[in-house]
Amino acid sequence: MPRMHLASPRSEHFETHDGVRLHVLVWAVDPDLGARAETRSPIVLLHGGGANAHWWDHVANRLAARNAVYALDFRGHGDSQYPAIRRVGAFGDDLEGLAAWLARDDLVLIGHSLGAAVALDHASRHAATRAIVLVDLARGGAPATGRRARLALSLRRTYRTRAEAIERFRFLPESSHASESLRAAIGAQSVREEPDGRFGYKFDPGWFALPPKPRPDLARIGCPTLLVRGSESTLLTPEAARSFADEVKQARLVEVPDAGHHVLVDQPERLLVCIEDFLAGSAPVPVVALPEPVPVTPPADEPGPA
Repeated sequence: MPRMHLASPRSEHFETHDGVRLHVLVWAVDPDLGARAETRSPIVLLHGGGANAHWWDHVANRLAARNAVYALDFRGHGDSQYPAIRRVGAFGDDLEGLAAWLARDDLVLIGHSLGAAVALDHASRHAATRAIVLVDLARGGAPATGRRARLALSLRRTYRTRAEAIERFRFLPESSHASESLRAAIGAQSVREEPDGRFGYKFDPGWFALPPKPRPDLARIGCPTLLVRGSESTLLTPEAARSFADEVKQARLVEVPDAGHHVLVDQPERLLVCIEDFLAGSAPVPVVALPEPVPVTPPADEPGPA
């Protein structure tokens, strides 16, 4: 991947309607655009389960060349508040809280895994949504795959030192294509000190015991939609991806080679090209041709892992 200059985002906080304090990273739009920047739809980045806003650090800066970019930490993740009460649908409320804080409803939503499910649900209920990019939305995979990942996350371990926690940090499901430097950088942003002085990862494992929110009615998705599948993903099958793209009115489908579930860390440059082409209004050309349609396997529940 070509080297990209990484500008540091600033941290902001806001409160949801139910009083949960949330953290968001903000990449300001290129100042050379001047007043034109104000008319562009904000881009909102939504992480997967067990992840955090910093998973987007290495791609957000380039997206901010023309649009303001906001990467949200869902409640119970990253540097947002960890409320004692957990409920189905809370992450959708977090996104609605961000929209209210921005006083904008014309959002471009880019979500990975759990974040993709939240983006899809939001677009089904908010017609002003400008566009959505769904990065390896979990559909069609074997239910056991999602259960194993949720179990691994629920058994959240802690470590004696911060350095050990960073060294032991891994993507779930496992990634075989992410660079070591990127793994370490994301790991360093995913560790916090626990009350007992040990070090663990920035998420509350209790969220993975909740059932998934019912899936939205795809007929209600009226905005341009891009579904990105990692060619080696076990959580989004080729058949389920094609079925989804056929069902959503303005959907496009692209498959990224040499990528598993974590397309944003396995192939960030290829993902950026797909997103930029999509937002520019040109149809992304699949890098790898998807197979011909076959009967769709029963969909798995939305998994907890990022």
